[in-house]
Amino acid sequence: MSSSPDHLARARAADSDRRRTRVLKVLDKLAADGEEITVSSVARAAGVHRSLIHRHGDLHAAVLARAGEPPPGATAGTQVSRQSLLADTANLTARNGRLSAHITRLERRLSEALGQAAWEASGLGAPADVETLTRRIGELEQRILDLRSELAERDEDLAAARAANRDLMAQLNR
Repeated sequence: MSSSPDHLARARAADSDRRRTRVLKVLDKLAADGEEITVSSVARAAGVHRSLIHRHGDLHAAVLARAGEPPPGATAGTQVSRQSLLADTANLTARNGRLSAHITRLERRLSEALGQAAWEASGLGAPADVETLTRRIGELEQRILDLRSELAERDEDLAAARAANRDLMAQLNR
């Protein structure tokens, strides 16, 4: 049995059309049911691979457009988008990291201050000139730690701003 190249091409095109139609029907059904719409959820429900949706720009754009729409029956004023929730989560995670680092720095400084007070109260302290130099070294090391922490916080803020910018650019390009 021989198959002509035209026959195989038509069969592939028909199969592709059937899969595209399934994806569009599933997309409509998920939207009507108020289900979460992602490339993965649409592909899973349609029984196709995610790459099919990614390879066809119109299908990918349709999925992204439907994902951005509010579910049926939702009021426009109270609807929170998935993107805004993800941005809020990223911002809160970054803030949590910064606060945790700040608490660690404060605990370290408190420990050093209490240790120094106990050392001085014991009368075992070093001579004044060595003590002054040691204190100055401690101050400079603390300043270095503070500056590194500020740099890390600014790096995190910059990363968050870049992520927000990418999200905004992606939204504008849709």
